[in-house]
Amino acid sequence: MEWYLLLAFLALGAVVGIAAGLLGIGGGAIMVPVLTSLFMVQGFAPEQVMHVALGTSMAAIVPTSFASMRAHHAKGAVYWSVVRNITPGILLGTFSATFLATYLPTVVLAVFFACFMAYVALQMWLDIKPQAHREIPGMAGLSLTGLVIGSISALAAIGGGTLSVPFLMWCNVNIRQAIATSAGIGFPIALAGTLGYVFNGWGQAGLPEYTIGFVYWPAVLLIASASFFTTRIGAQLAHSLPVATLKKLFAVLVLLLSAKMLASLL
Repeated sequence: MEWYLLLAFLALGAVVGIAAGLLGIGGGAIMVPVLTSLFMVQGFAPEQVMHVALGTSMAAIVPTSFASMRAHHAKGAVYWSVVRNITPGILLGTFSATFLATYLPTVVLAVFFACFMAYVALQMWLDIKPQAHREIPGMAGLSLTGLVIGSISALAAIGGGTLSVPFLMWCNVNIRQAIATSAGIGFPIALAGTLGYVFNGWGQAGLPEYTIGFVYWPAVLLIASASFFTTRIGAQLAHSLPVATLKKLFAVLVLLLSAKMLASLL
């Protein structure tokens, strides 16, 4: 690997970690478009570049989502009954959607990602917080919800927080528990997504060296090692920086990165 690519993956991990700690945002919104550009520079096959970016992003989220889940659990804020009941749907939806992603062309995946990121950016810019309208549904309702959240998360390589937090708040869960419970949901999403992209990419012709399935492991290791340290820095900065303003700037960044990725693939 060229030295500038090594630095680029480390820098990406550092930014992802700070954003996660500062804004509570999963890394996929940044990782997927940046990884797509870096993989194109490396000469990855255009028809596979989006799939490898999604799989690699999912794998890089696994350690940070696990650490986040443990941290929230230590504070006693995770609503574990919700995590337990929603996880079967999460696992099924996330793993199944990786099969769909395998058969979708790169451009279709990129368009879906860009559209979903536009929704995420709008949610952040307007600071939308849904009002409570109902109670938490039973096993069947949570399983169906998990199926939807998991499917979308797999196609956009996100930890699901942009969907699970609003859903939990809509179900009368306070914001602190909603964020903590979302962290508990994010780990099975990342794990099932990683396994799905490894399984579906296994044996695919034309994949670059050091990939297992659709996961490019050198990038995973570099991104995860950097984000592990910078997540704590972001969490500390959250107490001294104007988070509301930074969320709006981050929303603009997400839109620009998604638009650039889409333009380069089209």
